[in-house]
Amino acid sequence: MKNTWVLAGITASLLSGFFQFASAAEKRPNVVLVLIDDFGYECVTANGGESYRTPVLDQLAAGGVRFERCHVQPLCTPTRVQLMTGQSNRRNYTHFGHLDPSQTTFANLLKNAGYATCITGKWQLLNGFDGPGHFGFDEYCLWQLNRRPGRYKNPGLEVNGKTVDYTQGEYGPDIVSDYALDFITRKKDVPFLLYYPMMLTHAPYDATPDSPDYATSPSNDGRGAKHFADMVAYADKLVGRLVAKLEELQLRDNTLLLILGDNGTGRGTPSKFQGRDVVGGKGLSTTWGTHVPAIANWPGHVAAGKVLPDLIDATDFLPTICGATETPLPTGVTLDGRSFLPQLRGDKGEPREWLYAWYNPSGGATAKAEFAHDAEFKLYSDGRFYDVAKDDNEKSPLTDAGLDEHARAAKAKLQEALKKYEGPRDEHFVKQSQPFGGESGTDAGNAKKADKQAKKAKKRAAKQKAGT
Repeated sequence: MKNTWVLAGITASLLSGFFQFASAAEKRPNVVLVLIDDFGYECVTANGGESYRTPVLDQLAAGGVRFERCHVQPLCTPTRVQLMTGQSNRRNYTHFGHLDPSQTTFANLLKNAGYATCITGKWQLLNGFDGPGHFGFDEYCLWQLNRRPGRYKNPGLEVNGKTVDYTQGEYGPDIVSDYALDFITRKKDVPFLLYYPMMLTHAPYDATPDSPDYATSPSNDGRGAKHFADMVAYADKLVGRLVAKLEELQLRDNTLLLILGDNGTGRGTPSKFQGRDVVGGKGLSTTWGTHVPAIANWPGHVAAGKVLPDLIDATDFLPTICGATETPLPTGVTLDGRSFLPQLRGDKGEPREWLYAWYNPSGGATAKAEFAHDAEFKLYSDGRFYDVAKDDNEKSPLTDAGLDEHARAAKAKLQEALKKYEGPRDEHFVKQSQPFGGESGTDAGNAKKADKQAKKAKKRAAKQKAGT
């Protein structure tokens, strides 16, 4: 009888272990999406940046996939709308600082599929205290939900329907980071989505807790680029905290980690990049306004140390996340995104031949800048054509008479791409357009500079055409 009980106990233990193993094997992957604010391609050392310290991002790139050609919209809100919905701004953008309540986000989709969902960091999409929940997030710790106080030292935040103001020298990015880590800890036994749109590295370029003058430096006083390098290093450090927590909880191998910037570095911010001087192009439709870092890391599931030249943009993240989690795509809408999950796994996939952008911070019927581009050339809807591989600041528009066979073929391809988006916008989104004030004077100034640059470029192109 004694041996029978022993055998029964062993059998029960083995069965318990088997079911625990099966449960772990069947657990759907977690997703962590980190969006770094005003963070251009030149900010990451692994990309060739020479001005900043990004050891965590570099290590994640070395152990995962690093994209060389990820492009987004030139400004914060336009990119966030594309990223969350998988659609071009042409289809569903209303105006700056707003996400239309009719839209479905990746959080809605994953929540409906049984995921625990959370957003921490910067909101900037209006819709009040109920907005994050409406768009699929179970909980949140956010800045700029229904007001715009300081975001760094002594911030004002909204946490799950409550307004919270800090006055003892607390650092906003630390607070939302701690909330993100707590969410992961609480939800470690269920599949979860953490969307983490950081407040860093947006101006004002204030001191961070790692800056020697943090205690004495005033908040919201970051003139010039004095502390920008500190902010980049701190953003990298916060990503490191996130990775360390996933490792501590033994979740790394079951978590897809995606990282990208939301637009180019703050307008005019100087950096060294691959042996040259560059300046941040936020708000501009040039390469330095749209080209951002993109890194994917998922040990054992995505290729390690792979550098991909494939074109991707913000709309591609929703279908990629849905593919990784086996979540159905939304029905009744036209997605512009294309999953790059096959490339992450080491397969060829279906790389894009071109990317399309419709950009107007105010919304409205027409774009301030509409263009299609590939890795070498960019064509605007007004006819301006550039060799952006050689002229990334778009100083010298090309004329038809000077095009070789390769450039002519590229232009024809991009013309066909633009034709796919011809026709009027949906009147629902056009009617809600509002004049662009920006989230700050800096953003408003960027938009004005972008308009001036576009007008000058058009004049240059017209003069060159007249000369031919």
